[in-house]
Amino acid sequence: MNLIKPYLTFLLTLFLFASCEEKEEKKEENPLQTQIAAVEKTYAPDGRVALFEVTAVKNGETYILKGESNDPEAVDSLKEKLKSENIKFTDSIQVLPDTEALEDKIRGVVKISVANLRDEPKHSAQLVTQATLGMPLKVYKKEGSWYYVQTPEGYLAWVDYGGIENMTEEEFSAWKSQDKLIFTEPTGNSYTEANSDSQTVSDLVAGNILELLSEENNFYKVEYPNGKKAFVEKAYTQPYKEWVSSLEQNKEDLVATAHRLMGLPYLWGGTSPKGVDCSGYTKTVYFLNGMVIPRDASQQIHTGDVVDTDKNFENLEKGDLLFFGKPATDSTSERVIHVGMWIGDNKFIHSMGEVHISNFDTEAEDFDEYNYNRYLRTKRILNKEDKGLIYLKNTDLFTTSETEEVKM
Repeated sequence: MNLIKPYLTFLLTLFLFASCEEKEEKKEENPLQTQIAAVEKTYAPDGRVALFEVTAVKNGETYILKGESNDPEAVDSLKEKLKSENIKFTDSIQVLPDTEALEDKIRGVVKISVANLRDEPKHSAQLVTQATLGMPLKVYKKEGSWYYVQTPEGYLAWVDYGGIENMTEEEFSAWKSQDKLIFTEPTGNSYTEANSDSQTVSDLVAGNILELLSEENNFYKVEYPNGKKAFVEKAYTQPYKEWVSSLEQNKEDLVATAHRLMGLPYLWGGTSPKGVDCSGYTKTVYFLNGMVIPRDASQQIHTGDVVDTDKNFENLEKGDLLFFGKPATDSTSERVIHVGMWIGDNKFIHSMGEVHISNFDTEAEDFDEYNYNRYLRTKRILNKEDKGLIYLKNTDLFTTSETEEVKM
C-alpha cells in the first residue's frame, strides 16, 4: 500500500500537468480571437449574409492572418485594429471574389426556372434558399462544379454549374441592357415555336425574367441567359418595365397574389412556386409585387414597423407580417421560427404543411390555437423605407438604369 500511494500521487501530478498544458495549447489555438470577434460582430453578425471566417496563427513574434471574407472593409478594419495595438502580423486573408479562379466571371444569372442553393457544395447538402430564372447573383469562388454566390437580398450559398450562367462584368452589363420580360403565371412553359403544341424548351414559374427579343402573334420570342431561345405566351407574361411601372404595391394586390399561390407544398429552403417554406412564401408574395425582402423569418422581423405585440389584431392591415416563435427569457434569446401574412377578417395565410389560411378568431371552429399561443408580434413592411427592403421600381436589378443608358 505504501508503494501504491506515491505512484497514484505521481500519476495525478502528471494528469494535472497534462491538463494545464492542454488548456494552454487550446488557449494558443485561437490567438487574436478577441480582436477578430470584435470585427466579426461589427461587420458580419449574421453569417447568412456576410462572410468573415478569419483565424490567426502565431509565428514567432508575429501572427499570420488566414481565412476569407467577402467584405474588404471588414478585413481593413481588422488590420487597423491590430496596428493600433502594435501587433505584428502578415495578411494572408483571401478577399473574395477569387477573380483568378473564376477567370473574372464574378457575376452570374440564373438560367433555369428555379436554382437550388445549398449550404455546402454538394447535392446532398441542405437546401437553404432558391433563386429563379434571370436572378442576378454575385459569384465569389468556385469549388469543383459549384459556385459560392450571393443573392440580391444578401443570402450566401452554393449553386451548381447547371443553375447559373457565369459572366464577366462586361457580359453582365450587356445582359442588363437588353429588354426583359417577366413570367406572371404561377407555372407554365416556353416552346421552340410560337405554338403551345410545339416542343417544350423549359418550365417556367412566376417571377422568371427573360430577355425579350420580338413578338409573333400571341407569343413573345425570348432568350435565356445562356443564349437559348424560346417562345412564351403573351397571356402569361408582361414586358418587365411595363410590369414594374404598373405595380401599385398595395395590400389588396398582396392578398390576391397570396391566394394565387394557395396550396403550394411546404419545402424547407423553398422560395418559388415549386415549393415554399414559411419565409420563402412571404418573400415570394412580396417579390411578385415588386419588393425584395430578407430571406428568413428571423431576418424579416427586423424590417418595417411594429404594429402589434399584444394580440390586438384590430390594428393589423392586409399584408402585415405575423411572426411566431419563443419569446426571450432571462437565460435565452428570442427565437423567431415562423411567419405568415395577414389577409384580414382575423385570418392570415402561411406555409405550414402547405400554403393555407389560419384563423385567429378565438370563437371560430377552425381557430389556430397552436400559432396563437406562439405569436410574437406583427410588422408592417409594405411601402416602408428600410435598408433590408429593395423596391424594384427604384433599382436596376434586372435592367440598365437611365443613367447607365446615357453612359453607354
